Amino acid sequence: MNSGKLILFCGPSGSGKTTITHHLLSTFPELRFSVSATTRPRRANETNGQDYYFLSVAEFKKKIEEDQFVEWEEVYTDLFYGTLKSEVERIWKEHKVVAFDVDVEGGMNIKNIYGDRLLAIFVKPLSVEVLRKRLTERNTESPESLAVRIAKAELELTYADKFDYVIVNDTLEHALEQANKLVKDFLSRT
Repeated sequence: MNSGKLILFCGPSGSGKTTITHHLLSTFPELRFSVSATTRPRRANETNGQDYYFLSVAEFKKKIEEDQFVEWEEVYTDLFYGTLKSEVERIWKEHKVVAFDVDVEGGMNIKNIYGDRLLAIFVKPLSVEVLRKRLTERNTESPESLAVRIAKAELELTYADKFDYVIVNDTLEHALEQANKLVKDFLSRT
């Protein structure tokens, strides 16, 4: 049984970690996505409780005070992201494996908490320039927010060696192939 296991995907914004995570969720029925909480505005194509739990800054801070998070981070001023303890418990009650797609700081906290029960994978772009191109093509960033994300990505890339495995997302096909193998091997361990 895989209950009590967790799989973590981290990497800079635009690295492909979300695409890889969604692929794995559709490939491995034993995986369940851990929906993060955030204070960022909901995008037009997002659903509360499915993509994120969208909270006000006050609601998020109240949950911090009540120790309701496994991990949380104030990424930018009043822009919080976190993993609710209730979300991990919900997935484990279904006897499923928790799949995280979080930023690097949150990932390091999760890794420290769950240790050997966790498979921690860092998704790395081929280069910072490739990352800049991907983020620009998304058309969701202002020039200022793009600059902030690139600076954060450069810092996050220094964490890659702290993870169990690094997938270089040179081509999506290759990255998905590597991710499939790592997850399959992890799930087969008792």
